[in-house]
Amino acid sequence: MGAALSGLTDGSNGSGAGPGLGDIPESCVACVFLYLTPPEICNLARLNRAFRGAASSDAVWEAKLPANYQDLLDLMSSPEMYQNLSKKDIFALLSRPTSVDDGKEVWLDRVTGRVCMSIPARAMAITGINDGRYWNWLPTEESRFHEVAYLQQVWWFEVDGAVRFPFPPDIYTISFRLHLGKFSKRLGRRVCCFEHTHGWGIKPVKFELSTSDGQQASSECCLDETAQDEIDGNHKRGCWIEYKVGEFIVSHTDPATEVRFSMKQIDCTHSKGGLCVDAVYIVPSDLKERKRRGLK
Repeated sequence: MGAALSGLTDGSNGSGAGPGLGDIPESCVACVFLYLTPPEICNLARLNRAFRGAASSDAVWEAKLPANYQDLLDLMSSPEMYQNLSKKDIFALLSRPTSVDDGKEVWLDRVTGRVCMSIPARAMAITGINDGRYWNWLPTEESRFHEVAYLQQVWWFEVDGAVRFPFPPDIYTISFRLHLGKFSKRLGRRVCCFEHTHGWGIKPVKFELSTSDGQQASSECCLDETAQDEIDGNHKRGCWIEYKVGEFIVSHTDPATEVRFSMKQIDCTHSKGGLCVDAVYIVPSDLKERKRRGLK
């Protein structure tokens, strides 16, 4: 069987007569590639010369790029970096996380070519962040930004942020990445301390978003429900969890969409603490769901 497949790849069948994969015109291969994902295209490019040529076609890779990829290029790199690049190389360039505006990172999903964004805690307005009695910054390898904001204790908890960006048309989900407890490494092992973790099970945290075209969404969630979590076997303490704020729809790239988001627990009848704030993620909604379910 292996010999037969080898023969097909070389352009002949196992008996030495008849057409094989090598006889398929490159233009036909390129038409098929339009329906495949970038990883699938790169894998098939190893078959033979026709597949390799089709896998480098600008027409194939332009179909994998967002319609406004030129706007993304202008924001994410200088013209000198991309003016002589093929569409395949442009896809590879945009697939690497690139910092824009206050440390935000933007990239294309390598499978779907859709735009994703992450916004670090440093780029958000956090009440009391400059007072070391309440907040401090923890260096860590567990964040793509290599640091997280750690809350020791406050009565008024509020985190606000905003982004203006030419998102391609899609439905997007915004979520906060949070961690209950302070983590560190001891003797090479990850350990968590919950000394300051309190107040998150009394009343829910409110998440909100609004967009420049009038869309709004909100949700509420108690971050720490230890007793119920133990019953459900769903432990939140000591784990990074993404809390969904809501969804918004982009219909047009021009003008750029402005999105404002927040996370609040401002009931001053009790204090709260022991929480790490890493980042906010803006990701196409169905892409986020597929990854949650472990699908490609």
